[in-house]
Amino acid sequence: MSESLVKEALQRKERIWTRDFILICLANFFIFLGFQMTLPTIPLFVEHLGGNDQLIGFVVGIFTFSALLTRPFAGHALESKGRRFVYILGLAIFVVSVGSFGFLVSIFMLFAMRIVQGVGWGYSTTASGTIATDLIPVTRRGEGMGYFGLSGNLALAFGPSLGLALSGTLPFKELFFICAGLGLMAMLLSSQIRYKKVEKASVDTVTVKWDFYEKSALKPSLLLFFITVTFGGIAAFLPLYTAEKEISGIQWYFLVYAIALLLTRTFAGRLYDARGHRAVFIPATALIVIAMVLLAWLPNTTILLIAAFLYGFGFGSVQPALQAWSIENAERNRKGMANATFFSFFDLGVGVGAMAFGQISHIFGYSSIYITAAFSVGLAMVVYLMITRKRTV
Repeated sequence: MSESLVKEALQRKERIWTRDFILICLANFFIFLGFQMTLPTIPLFVEHLGGNDQLIGFVVGIFTFSALLTRPFAGHALESKGRRFVYILGLAIFVVSVGSFGFLVSIFMLFAMRIVQGVGWGYSTTASGTIATDLIPVTRRGEGMGYFGLSGNLALAFGPSLGLALSGTLPFKELFFICAGLGLMAMLLSSQIRYKKVEKASVDTVTVKWDFYEKSALKPSLLLFFITVTFGGIAAFLPLYTAEKEISGIQWYFLVYAIALLLTRTFAGRLYDARGHRAVFIPATALIVIAMVLLAWLPNTTILLIAAFLYGFGFGSVQPALQAWSIENAERNRKGMANATFFSFFDLGVGVGAMAFGQISHIFGYSSIYITAAFSVGLAMVVYLMITRKRTV
């Protein structure tokens, strides 16, 4: 092969925006849009069914725990059954479960179907992150994962506000049907992707049975846990908190948050590729702590929107860096399990946060949620300094 052809081949290899990468980003956008529309409306639906703050915390939290328990099995299935099977199966389960919400008449039934939804979410998001990893050049992984995350962030820019707006004009049944329809669009797009074949791990069945995580992904995933605890306080209780304080602009909160996330995609991934997680983690988590303190204070809409921007900028910087860190040291046939480990800790943080904050808000009030969340992120900063002081990762 001539030198020019070799150079051209290398250039093609380094491209991020291939046909299949665009398709996985579009599929990810639609499934996240359907999910984000339910994020602020599920608590309202629980209230509609007669639930209180404690039940809201359990309904939100059980979804993430269900996804958490599912992800290790999804990680193994990605290597044994293939990317296509796992991804489309997860999307199908998500569509059926969300569509069923419109027929539910009790919190117990909703609780049960949220478990099913978590299974679908666990399979589909573990698969989508792994598929994106397959398609991104190794030398541009931080940048590529940032762009992939952008598809979910774009959904976040419209989903919560759209869900809240539709919940005020449409019955919950029609709202959930729309969310299920967006999942169907993701399934259609995913069927067109040319999935990469991966080398299967040569592991005996006894080892697989007890293999629930990827060791190389544990450190960044643990840090993510302490950070995503904050999600439980925002997703489950911020709409109720602002209503109690008679502060308007909750729809704008999610939009400003998403805009800040989008801004981080222009530089955070490249910064990670060039300088590593040390250049990203502490500044980003400091912004999240400040945002939590502002939410605990929350005197008016202006502070609400400033907190939204700081939180979006901080989380948008640190999340793709932690995800790239979690998969970069995994073996090629362990990328799926590394992504499963990463998102398992993501789910665990959200679930623990939602359930714990349900109890905390019931006893101490909503503002105490965000004080506790600030301490959790502060703990992540301490753990990070301990990890990086011992050795360079």
